[in-house]
Amino acid sequence: MFKGLKEKLKNWTKKISEKTETIDEPEKLVEAPKKEDEKAEIKDVGLPMEFDAGMQKYIPDTEEIKSIEENLQETVEKKEEIKPGEKGFLKKITSKLIKVKISEKEFEVYSEELEMLLLENNVALEVAEEIISKLKSEIVGKEFLKKEVEEEIKDSLKEIIKEILIEPFSLVDEIKKKKTGEPYVILFCGINGTGKTTTVAKIAEQLKGKKISSVLAAADTFRAASIEQLQKHGERIGVKVISHEYGTDPASVGFDAIKYAKKNLINCVLIDTAGRIHTSKNLLKEIEKVSKVCKPDLKLFIGESITGNDAIEQVKSFNWSIGIDGIILTKADIDEKGGTSLSVSYVTKKPILYLGTGQEYDAIEVFDKNKFIKRLGL
Repeated sequence: MFKGLKEKLKNWTKKISEKTETIDEPEKLVEAPKKEDEKAEIKDVGLPMEFDAGMQKYIPDTEEIKSIEENLQETVEKKEEIKPGEKGFLKKITSKLIKVKISEKEFEVYSEELEMLLLENNVALEVAEEIISKLKSEIVGKEFLKKEVEEEIKDSLKEIIKEILIEPFSLVDEIKKKKTGEPYVILFCGINGTGKTTTVAKIAEQLKGKKISSVLAAADTFRAASIEQLQKHGERIGVKVISHEYGTDPASVGFDAIKYAKKNLINCVLIDTAGRIHTSKNLLKEIEKVSKVCKPDLKLFIGESITGNDAIEQVKSFNWSIGIDGIILTKADIDEKGGTSLSVSYVTKKPILYLGTGQEYDAIEVFDKNKFIKRLGL
């Protein structure tokens, strides 16, 4: 995910660190003198000579001269530990402790490059602007060790993305909270071709593995072979499907499925609705009716993670129409960019609950923010 982000981000942070103002520059340390110079230094120092100190004449004794010679020799031996021509040990240490400060002007210059990078990876413009704004407040004007600038920026981006992504709740836990005898109703919505019907079957199979019974409602009564498709899934996973004739009011199918669940003490009702274009007001009004009649506990939007910015408009329309509670993104296994996940979560302020990762019934995973960020290459 976030195609090329890791390498491009590395280059971006490198440019910033190279242009930042250096502060607290350590004093330049002199390289160790060559060995021959050290010997000359001893020779030039010489030993204490006789001299007059006021009224008293100073005459050095033999023991004092010997002590001075030993101290000088010890000093030379310590210096020889640093090879001639090599930078001093302190120089090596302090060179890593240079601090830098990123100015607002420098950040503005390179923020355009970061914005373009995010847009290229399917991050919506409003989301990219939010990320850059928060990153600016985190790093501009603050002091960092020069060698750690790249890591500081990456860590800041990680935290910003974590804040944007809403923490998902556990679907299983929510279903278990429902009082006995009242089925937990889930309404699935989205446009055509996003893998909605297959996703309904995947959720039913996952719930079955958690010892939660369910029934499927074939409320897509318009698309050719849609009822047969759901019935086929039901047979494969061993889950009952409630269906009517094509052209029937989809709300009545959902209502009958709920009635069947109550009668048979089934824990959950999964309502599969017809895919509808998000720009069609009449089709959106129809799903509003299904929602009003069936009164679902949870309304899930199914979208493709590879759709890009168009998914933003889709989820906005469905959210405005019925007020979605969560999101499932399909085809995450072939998504090289990842920006759609950030964008849909930001514009709806709703959590992503699952990622579809293939066609098999077990090819669906609970959304994990930390795992997602790791996939981004940060």
